[in-house]
Amino acid sequence: MCQLLGMNCNAPTDVTFSFRGFAQRGGNTDHHEDGWGIAFFEGEAGAEGAGDDKGLRHFVDHQSACDSPVAALISHYPIKSRNVIAHIRKATQGRVALENCHPFVRELWGRYWVFAHNGDLKDFSPRLHGSFRPVGTTDSERAFCWIMQELAKSHANVPSIAELGITLRELAAQIAPHGTFNFLLSNGQALWAHASTRADSSGLYYVERQHPFAHATLSDEDLSVNFAEHTRPSDRVAVIVTAPLTTNESWTAFEPGALKVFAGGVLTGA
Repeated sequence: MCQLLGMNCNAPTDVTFSFRGFAQRGGNTDHHEDGWGIAFFEGEAGAEGAGDDKGLRHFVDHQSACDSPVAALISHYPIKSRNVIAHIRKATQGRVALENCHPFVRELWGRYWVFAHNGDLKDFSPRLHGSFRPVGTTDSERAFCWIMQELAKSHANVPSIAELGITLRELAAQIAPHGTFNFLLSNGQALWAHASTRADSSGLYYVERQHPFAHATLSDEDLSVNFAEHTRPSDRVAVIVTAPLTTNESWTAFEPGALKVFAGGVLTGA
């Protein structure tokens, strides 16, 4: 199975600490060697607030994350974002190739949508009759295209975060019977996370960081950080991941079938 990492914040935040530990799972502390990718939403330089970012930086590589020069760049490049999605691939469908690396990106209603999936969908071949078609050959990209197609059919324009949560729950329930369907999705306004399996079976966990911030130690690398030195009392950060990234934080497991919505760095819907 693949590995997922998502971050949602109320102010532009550096994901370097979490990504450094996460990248070690791409061939070093775990066997996910079939590519990786990361996408950062960004708004105007220095902009603050709840976040409605339309700009996007998107990096993918078919090399393993622990060996990729691009991953090394990201590990030392403090890009700040309110919504981040990263993925480390263990191929189940589709060859090891750049076009099959997550996260995938599509445009809908004049903004980017980013999607990454952990799982394996069997016999999922929906009819794609709109403008959303896969470029690669993964079940994941096929599912993403179908979700985009159905969102476009269900809403005439960008609905509210809450309305999107309702629609996505309905769509996820139609896909989940085909296999493991754990995913992260963002449009720069919020981050939606769905787990179809238990957390101890490659599901999802999350942690919410807020004042008073404390030390955290990575589980995949000998590295610690004191978040209090890098944050303000008003900062809120939510991190969603396949397996806990740190050894001394209280991670909450997703229940099977849950779709959770994170906005402004906090859980807003479940």
